[in-house]
Formats: sequence, C-alpha cells, structure tokens
Amino acid sequence: MDSQDNLGNEPLANGADTGPAAGLISQYVKDLSFENPNAPAVYQEPNPPEINVQFDIGAAQVGEEVHEVTLKIEVRATTGGKTAFIAELSYAGLFGLRNVPAEHVQPFLLGEGPRLLFPFARRVVADAIRDGGFPPLLLEPIDFNALFLQQAQAQGVSFGGEVGQA
Repeated sequence: MDSQDNLGNEPLANGADTGPAAGLISQYVKDLSFENPNAPAVYQEPNPPEINVQFDIGAAQVGEEVHEVTLKIEVRATTGGKTAFIAELSYAGLFGLRNVPAEHVQPFLLGEGPRLLFPFARRVVADAIRDGGFPPLLLEPIDFNALFLQQAQAQGVSFGGEVGQA
C-alpha cells in the first residue's frame, strides 16, 4: 500500500473509494410452493415422515455492479409410501459488488451469498411447513463456503491457493 492507503493506485480525488466492497442490497422470496397432496389421510399416519432436502445455488449479474444470488430449497416428505408434503422455495438476494477482483466474485456469490441468505430462507421453509399442518422443519446450518471450495476442488479449480492443496 502507498501513503494514500489505496493498494498502489493513483491518489484519489475527493475521497473516492477504490477498495473492494460487497453488500446485501435486498432479499426476497422469488417462488414459494407448498403441496399437501394426501391430506387429510396423511395426518392419520402414525409414523413420522422421511424427509429429503435438496439445495441449489445460482448467481446472475443483473446490473453493472449488482448480482442476484438464488438459494433454492426443496423438501420432500413421505410417509407410508405416500407424499406427506412438498415444500419448494426460491429465495434470492441482490448483492452489490464494487472493486472486487474477478477471481473473488464467484467464491463470494456461491459461498458467502448463500450463507447470508440461508437463515431467512430457513425460516420461510419452517413457517410454510408449519402452516401446512406439520411440525416446523428446522434445517441444520450449512457451510456454503466449504461446499463451494469442495465443488471447485472436484472440478480442479483453484481460488487463491485454498483449493487443491493437501
């Protein structure tokens, strides 16, 4: 860094900022679906349902310095060979990224972005399932950064020396 504390760039006029910055602008439900196809018979079933949870993460640039991260959660519950319920949520957030090096954009959007959105998406899923007449499902916390690095390593991609080292 130089005396202007701007990572070697030219001195900045009027306090302009060239440091990297990332922030959550907004978050919202894009799509929410709850199906209870075998009601009321499913409530007579004595055994608790088997639960299957799937996640999917997507990111897209929607503006010059704005990206949308979408966290999709699908919960399927079966009991007695029948579907108890299906809950599907697409929960998204808009993230502003300024002066972030290109090699750090994808790790942020697919690792840190979902981590910030997850607690809110988790609550929406739990409320939808509870409102459908079932005990709320409290999803365990997920380390999205570790999952991103694991997936990148499996694809042979390296981010800042963190992936692919033994």
